[in-house]
Amino acid sequence: MSEFVHLHVHSEFSLLDGANRIKDLPIRAKELGMDSIALTDHGVMFGTVDFYKACKKEGIKPIIGCEVYVAPRTRFDKEANIDKHYYHLILLAKNEVGYKNLSHLVSLGFTEGFYYKPRIDYEILEKYHEGLIALSACLAGNVNREILNENMEKAEEIALWHKNIFGEDYYLEIQPNGLPEQVLVNQKLIEMSKKLNIPLVATNDAHYLKKEDAYNHEILLCIQTGKKMTDEDRMRMGTNEFYLKSQEEMKEYFKNIPEAIENTVKIAEKCNVEFEFGNTKLPNYEVPNEFKTHTDYFIKLANDGLVKRYGENPTKEIKERFDYELSVIEKMGYVDYFLIVWDFINYAKTNGISVGPGRGSGAGSIVAYALGITDINPIKYNLLFERFLNPERISMPDFDVDFDYERRQEVIDYVGRKYGKDHVSQIITFGTMSARMVIRDVSRVLDIPYQEADKLAKMIPNELHITIKKALEQNKELGDLYNSNEQTKRILDIAMGLEGMPRQASTHACGIVITKDPVISYVPLYVNDGTISTQYIMTTLEELGLLKMDFLGLRTLTVISDTIKLVKKVRNVDVVFDKEMNDQNVFDKTWRSGNTSRSISI
Repeated sequence: MSEFVHLHVHSEFSLLDGANRIKDLPIRAKELGMDSIALTDHGVMFGTVDFYKACKKEGIKPIIGCEVYVAPRTRFDKEANIDKHYYHLILLAKNEVGYKNLSHLVSLGFTEGFYYKPRIDYEILEKYHEGLIALSACLAGNVNREILNENMEKAEEIALWHKNIFGEDYYLEIQPNGLPEQVLVNQKLIEMSKKLNIPLVATNDAHYLKKEDAYNHEILLCIQTGKKMTDEDRMRMGTNEFYLKSQEEMKEYFKNIPEAIENTVKIAEKCNVEFEFGNTKLPNYEVPNEFKTHTDYFIKLANDGLVKRYGENPTKEIKERFDYELSVIEKMGYVDYFLIVWDFINYAKTNGISVGPGRGSGAGSIVAYALGITDINPIKYNLLFERFLNPERISMPDFDVDFDYERRQEVIDYVGRKYGKDHVSQIITFGTMSARMVIRDVSRVLDIPYQEADKLAKMIPNELHITIKKALEQNKELGDLYNSNEQTKRILDIAMGLEGMPRQASTHACGIVITKDPVISYVPLYVNDGTISTQYIMTTLEELGLLKMDFLGLRTLTVISDTIKLVKKVRNVDVVFDKEMNDQNVFDKTWRSGNTSRSISI
């Protein structure tokens, strides 16, 4: 075990605030001789699982945490200017209970307490404190604010409240950033520690990896706040000490308080959160009472569907394929998965909501075809079931389902009623700083004329996933300019340091997660423009074994649905669009002749 552990680190997922790339954090911690590191982004847990995996890859112990915002009175208080008075508090998860409670707190900060920031309060902190370690945080912490306001009595009262809730898992943080205010607070906290018998812990608020990254971080803050480096009122850190410090630096700075250094190791030993990957956690699907098991109900539905699709006496080929698929689905434990998908598609179809015929590898399943999940005959088109599901495939099967764009939400609402609203959530996605975008952002912050910035950005080839480094290799003119022009080199060097970092969070266009227990038990929640989503992206949810479905809204289905209604109204003809089209006249006289856009009198 190392002699010091970083407990206060911000990552790139502390959007446009932390400049630490998650993949680099455990590598740097390893270089510095440490074996544990904590991630404590502001108010969110976006990068938690990526951080966990990156640490495990490097043999570093990941400590899961968050620097939460605490409302001064209540999380429901949203009167004018109250947003300026929230406080910071570091929370670290000791175990699975702690992780779930941290997830609850961070989620409630968004779903109940959001007012400029996702705020919790003392009421829910007391309710969900089990399994958590609390640290008094940076200068924005409540105790430290009162110290700076010269109100020691109030500062001690706040510290004692936390000690009463967290017991021996509450620590007073002292930090080595060199700010005059911090020096004063450190001294007062040392005195308070002795007086109130609350342990000290030496932490290092790391917003960037190395000391030389401080300038790039300043640029990032300007991008976040819409300021320029020349603006007098721009947000500043006030020092270049917010980097990942070595054990030697920390021990030297706090050489007179060795117990504060030792406590970082004690805290790391207490924190033992482990994530489980690949173990599927499907929601509970209730079958009718007359069926003993889910499998019985599933087989009954499938057999009924087989008769409907192929008649009472399907061929030997069809029956063998059907029986084989049933055995694989049952053996791999995906009976409930098929029932869940069948259920919401059946709801849509019986309520007149247009559903696509099927896309992707799922169209290769004859069982899916029998159930009406898809409407494409896999036997006729020689589609392979194994592309969708086979015993060698570890990952879950995945049906992408198209719905009428204007009625997609009705299906989502149905799923919410079926499993419980708190068991269903939309999914987050992140927009990143692309090559052209980051060049323009950096140029604006450096006050480079727009025309120059635009010209430079447009020298990046218009290719998917292009990077500045690749552009320098591909575009000789850009490479020559980089090597000969000091201003261009400066812009591109800074831009390369920030390129690819998450810029903003939004809601995935079609992803939905459905969980056995409330979503909040597995992952923290986020709110974007009133829409609740998970804080973990789609691939992370799948890795955690949660059921992710793509509910795609397709405008084409809306147009088809409207057309069917119009034909019925005007001509009293029932059109079934998802049946096979065998009218040769339609192909010859309309599609092949290119008359699809001609005016038709109705």
